[in-house]
Amino acid sequence: MLFTEDFLHYVWKFRLFARTDLKTDDGEELEILSAGMANTDSGPDFHNARVRIGETVWAGNVEVHLSSSDWQKHGHNADSAYDNVILHVVYRNDVPLILSNGRQVPTLQLKDRIPDELYNRYHQMVFGEQRIIPCEKSIAGIDGLIMSNWLTRVLVERLEKRSTAVTDSLNLNHNDWEETFYQFLAANFGFKTNALPFELLARSLPQLTLAKHKNNPMQIEALIFGQAGFLETELQDEYPLKLKKEYDFLRKKYSLQPIENHLWKFMRLRPQNFPTIRLAQFAALIVQSNHLFSKILEIKDINALRALFTDIKVNDYWEGHYRFDVKSKPVSKTLGAASIDILLINTLALFLFSYGKQHQKQYYINRSLRLLENLPAEKNNITEDFITLGLKINNAFESQALLELKNNYCNYKKCLQCGVGNKILKLA
Repeated sequence: MLFTEDFLHYVWKFRLFARTDLKTDDGEELEILSAGMANTDSGPDFHNARVRIGETVWAGNVEVHLSSSDWQKHGHNADSAYDNVILHVVYRNDVPLILSNGRQVPTLQLKDRIPDELYNRYHQMVFGEQRIIPCEKSIAGIDGLIMSNWLTRVLVERLEKRSTAVTDSLNLNHNDWEETFYQFLAANFGFKTNALPFELLARSLPQLTLAKHKNNPMQIEALIFGQAGFLETELQDEYPLKLKKEYDFLRKKYSLQPIENHLWKFMRLRPQNFPTIRLAQFAALIVQSNHLFSKILEIKDINALRALFTDIKVNDYWEGHYRFDVKSKPVSKTLGAASIDILLINTLALFLFSYGKQHQKQYYINRSLRLLENLPAEKNNITEDFITLGLKINNAFESQALLELKNNYCNYKKCLQCGVGNKILKLA
């Protein structure tokens, strides 16, 4: 048989082995009263297990290995944390287990006790031929309630992991939610390709500095484009020349240092997504928005949240340009609906969740989840793959969960830790 130790953990945890006439390695009758709680930290694999060996009931820890000789290979013989192991569960019992104090630990061998059908399903998922995910031949048949419950859990895992970055930034920003939100929003305005330079720009240009010039859109635009490094070259048009003049003054006033202009990427981007256009839109948002995060905490209606980004209008110069000094056919440069939804997913929903978690207010966590439920599903390679497998993705709640499922479960073949994989393995 070909399997990993995780498979034996799974078999033991759910007692998916033949349990009739169980005996330890020295022939004593064995009854499993409780398999114990799986331990994800260091130490024995299962805590607080209860077994009856002969006439005695034992309570303690259980260790699981492919072979009993792995105990020595893993160095457990020199670790006192394993001295209270009451049962050694192995696939193959090749050597007796004797602790340093002379006590022999009872061993249960699972060889010939694992059902062939269970092993075959596991082997097909983990080692079988696959194009997209391990369970691609079975996932469409999973009960809708089971799938929904698992996606909810996976989505919360995703938001909790991503909220760690929010907490780290909050610590750096002296717990200033507005500043932290501004930095994350800026990074997400880069839409992956230009996320890094946008983040560096926001960190180099505090929101407090911008707030001092709220009533002067030209100065806001000068600060944004200047710090982005786009005013360091020779310019020709009147508009960028004005920006440069304003920036040169403000740069000295605030001792500003622009980021490197070469960090911005134009290659393989549609002109509407050029960083110059995104910067113009970001500047317009700064001009039109005051205390944006505070507003988001108060606004419950999704259309009102969208309106915060829908109504921004860039400087008229950009209606006929995608880059400085290069004319183009006049086109409106407002943010598109899909771009706005991405900002709502990656910034607003995350910050509502993080705020609720930080302040222990379930209300904001629930608002975050409801927001995702009311946003359309994302369209990308991963969601398209799941659709080809027969799944229907109804909203961003599900698409975000499926991204987490694919990237942190399927890609690593963590089928035994997955609610979907568990269900497939247990199918009769």
